[in-house]
Amino acid sequence: MADHLHSAAIRLLRRVRREDETTGLTGARLSALSVVVFAGPLTVGQLAAAEQVRSPTASKLVAELESLGLVTRDSSTTDRRVTEVRATARGRWMLQSGRRRRVANLTARLADLGADDLATLDRAAALLEDVLADRE
Repeated sequence: MADHLHSAAIRLLRRVRREDETTGLTGARLSALSVVVFAGPLTVGQLAAAEQVRSPTASKLVAELESLGLVTRDSSTTDRRVTEVRATARGRWMLQSGRRRRVANLTARLADLGADDLATLDRAAALLEDVLADRE
């Protein structure tokens, strides 16, 4: 069952991720922007840890996102020696509009399912969230 779930999750993400092509951003840039939007503000080191990359790679991603006006680097409000990465309004909008497109794509794919199947998927999604919350 775990193998089947793993395969289905990968296929699902690949299908809805096609919507991200309209942003013009690479997967790595979108992933980093997502971390900054949902977990930020954070340091480059924290971003590197979240993305499971080295700090130089995260620094490069931040510089690229900054040049596109999607993030800014600011001094920490608690420690002026620390620089934090924050999403700009444009960065938040880009990420949120991408999410809306992916959800719309998935909604269209689910449209032919009956109420019982939709309820089963809703329950499965809730169970997955519970399982993953315990493991993070």
